[in-house]
Amino acid sequence: MELKEFLAYVETRKALCGEEIHRFMDEMSCEARRITFELNGAYHNPDEVRRLLSELFGRQVDSSFRVFPPFYTDFGKNIKIGKNVFVNACCHFQDHGGVELGDGCQIGHNVVFATLNHGMKPEDRMNTYPAPIVLKKNVWVGSNSTILSGVTIGENAIVGAGSVVTKDVPDNAVVGGAPAKILKYIE
Repeated sequence: MELKEFLAYVETRKALCGEEIHRFMDEMSCEARRITFELNGAYHNPDEVRRLLSELFGRQVDSSFRVFPPFYTDFGKNIKIGKNVFVNACCHFQDHGGVELGDGCQIGHNVVFATLNHGMKPEDRMNTYPAPIVLKKNVWVGSNSTILSGVTIGENAIVGAGSVVTKDVPDNAVVGGAPAKILKYIE
């Protein structure tokens, strides 16, 4: 299986199952671990961090992108980052289903992006189902938050620290809690 074929399959949101898919995911996970171990194992200046992340993502990241390592991912090739994005330390990107951070997004410490979900029935729990996470422009996600698969967070929205976002967030909304609920709107 090739990356382009895998990414097209992921867009269908069908179960990630079968020997070919699992072998490909294992190979990609090994590559992602190799790069993230290098990134997280020593000091790197901002240009070196962006070089390693460009290798990890399989595309050039913008020169305005800033990350404070450590940075974790188990795939890496389905992350898209806009301009002027900041990701703080210890964030986890489970990006098989796709993670997109729009221009101006700010991500706090220890945020988790979980794009895979297991089947509900006991006989289906070994299967995982991908769905993308999309953060539109200028989203701020507070520390220790978790964003679940299939969620879109609207422009200028704020996710309060420690939130678990299980459903879409409208533009200009401030959400918080577990599960996250709308607390107010930004004027």
